[in-house]
Amino acid sequence: MRDDPLYEPITVEQFLGIDFGSDRKFELVDGMIRMMSGGTPAHARVSTNILIYLGQRLRGSGCRAYNSDTGVRLSDESMRCPDVTVFCGNPAAAEREKQRVFDDPVVIFEVLSAATAKVDEGAKLDEYRALPSVDTIVFVDPENELTRVVQRLGPTSWRDDPFAQPHDVALPSFKLTISHIEIFARD
Repeated sequence: MRDDPLYEPITVEQFLGIDFGSDRKFELVDGMIRMMSGGTPAHARVSTNILIYLGQRLRGSGCRAYNSDTGVRLSDESMRCPDVTVFCGNPAAAEREKQRVFDDPVVIFEVLSAATAKVDEGAKLDEYRALPSVDTIVFVDPENELTRVVQRLGPTSWRDDPFAQPHDVALPSFKLTISHIEIFARD
């Protein structure tokens, strides 16, 4: 569709003005609207575990964790909706509370599924790494109960730790570590 001469890419602002209803989620990629796949109960459980853990520990820090209802602006024509994102700089301020998309995430979590893993660990990883505010990107595999942690070491250098066994996830920006048990808790 992007190659269709009649197709006009839209901006993030135009995208945010569209009412898609509440039963479906969409992202904007290079000016094209893309429907997001639905999640599984395991996906929802893991995302919620991470969100609750971070929400409690970040209270009063000037940082806040958000679910996929809050987007990350990658450019004027691209916006993604990670499963859990942490923004800092008083994201709860009245003017920021009205925003549906931010461009300065510090930590991003993507909970993988068979349908999304290739894009999440490919194109999205590259897009997130290009944002200067991002410190840590975590990919969570609820099926195998494993994580992959990509952390910034310097302006252009990154460490990529794909763990082959259960492992806690350190978030150095917040001096926090989320235990493996906390991420994958079932109760």
